[in-house]
Amino acid sequence: MNSAVEHIATDQPPDEAKARDLDYGWQSGNQIELLENGEAYFPRVFDAMRAAQREILLETFILFEDKVGHELQGILIEAAQRGVKVVVSLDGFGCGELSAAFLKTLADAGVMVQMFDPASKTLGIRTNWFRRLHRKIVVVDAEVAFIGGINFSADHLGDFGPEAKQDYSVQVTGPAVADLHHFALAQSGRQVRTRRGWRRRQQRPSPWATDSGEGLVRLIYRDNLQHRDDIEEAYIYALSKAKKRAVIANAYFFPGYRLLREIRNAARRGVQVQLIMQGQPDVLLAKLAARMLYDYLLKDGVVIHEYCQRPLHGKVALVDDDWSTVGSSNLDPLSLALNLEANVLIRDRAFNQQLYDSLATLSKNHCQVIPAKDKPWLWLWRLTVGFLVFHVMRHFPALTGWLPAHKPRLKPFESQAHD
Repeated sequence: MNSAVEHIATDQPPDEAKARDLDYGWQSGNQIELLENGEAYFPRVFDAMRAAQREILLETFILFEDKVGHELQGILIEAAQRGVKVVVSLDGFGCGELSAAFLKTLADAGVMVQMFDPASKTLGIRTNWFRRLHRKIVVVDAEVAFIGGINFSADHLGDFGPEAKQDYSVQVTGPAVADLHHFALAQSGRQVRTRRGWRRRQQRPSPWATDSGEGLVRLIYRDNLQHRDDIEEAYIYALSKAKKRAVIANAYFFPGYRLLREIRNAARRGVQVQLIMQGQPDVLLAKLAARMLYDYLLKDGVVIHEYCQRPLHGKVALVDDDWSTVGSSNLDPLSLALNLEANVLIRDRAFNQQLYDSLATLSKNHCQVIPAKDKPWLWLWRLTVGFLVFHVMRHFPALTGWLPAHKPRLKPFESQAHD
């Protein structure tokens, strides 16, 4: 009898080979709600799971055995015991500290658990650092979906303390849920059925919808096959269309030159461009890397804020009055060149304004403005160093991925071995 816990060892789960050429187009008539931090996200997701009647699909980079993780565990067990099909996909690095007992409890209740690219520690250190399953997606009964940057861990709640993360997700209902459901099924290796409201796209749709109606949503994702640059290209295309304003709030900001140039060009033609970066980082290197790029952007009028209240973990952006994106992808080499990521693009004025108001409150009350410097040699030096560091960071993980420590492998979970 096969265990309910499986391990996925390749860059994509098995059915991705069948679905990797699919492009998800714009879907109209959706309802989108911004969920800020764990205080808004966890109750909404948990309520949807408690009400599930047929199916729960969950992907997350991090799941901890804390109060959030244990509450999630209980909800999933209860759902599985009442006959709901529950499929949970976890990353082998982000969830590498989960105990066998925690996983066994889920498996024994009938939850199908999958671990993406697991690896044993070497000298007490996890070495499977790169090409991670970094997506955060939940789909319940193919009727409601959640996607964003929030993991299932207590550090997304304010009562965690000074290290609590500032982050965003969205709840989606409407026709776009069919795309999210289809995608989550394909990634989890489950059987994919063509559903009403979903169709195969033979041509890749534009990151900018032809109509500017309300409730338009499009799923985009990044893999290591045919969709390597989709998220980065969506940012570049949207910025090239910007006429009035652009706001990017991103935890780990170290994009390539093409995206940097598009940010700068938007500011040069009079667009009000604002970046919100980490001022109190959970990874110091990320802050230092981002600051290498500041002078290049500041000299052309980009306004840069550093959020200093607590670590920023968000991955959101908006352009003009109706284009927005929310998802798991940072704008750094790991997310743009290696990890498995997913975002939604949104054309909706009400949502755009809601996100803008949230970010404006953040920048006004909890950020410091980075002043522009007047020494050309200084920004030129930093840009040169930044360019070199960027290419080292962008290509070093790919080279490291060839080392034996990262070779993907199948490792079936044997529940009885941990009894």
